[in-house]
Amino acid sequence: MMRVRRDVQGPIHQLPEMLLDWTVGYGYRPWRAVSWFALALATGTIVFTLAPPHQPHNPQDQPPFHAFSHTLDLLMPVPLFGQREHWIPVGWTLWLSYALIASGWILATALIAGATRVLHPD
Repeated sequence: MMRVRRDVQGPIHQLPEMLLDWTVGYGYRPWRAVSWFALALATGTIVFTLAPPHQPHNPQDQPPFHAFSHTLDLLMPVPLFGQREHWIPVGWTLWLSYALIASGWILATALIAGATRVLHPD
């Protein structure tokens, strides 16, 4: 029913509706946000393992680089491991970092909304 309603809306209203459908299935499938989060975490870990970010000028004051923790730090709305501040991605991995940060915020919001049943229609 929600998809049918989306098809008759204008294009401005269709984008948020499609995002809700893809991420948490309009609140009926909140586990989808977890699977998208896991996919983003795996992708970032693989990419940053193959193309690690550069070290800043003062390497003795920083933690060692770990691709998994760095990706998790980018995906979480609040940095947990200090990897985001100490390692600088360059080139196309910089754009991947921005995409991971944005998708982390979107997925965390969708996951919280899905877990609290805010998006679940009555």
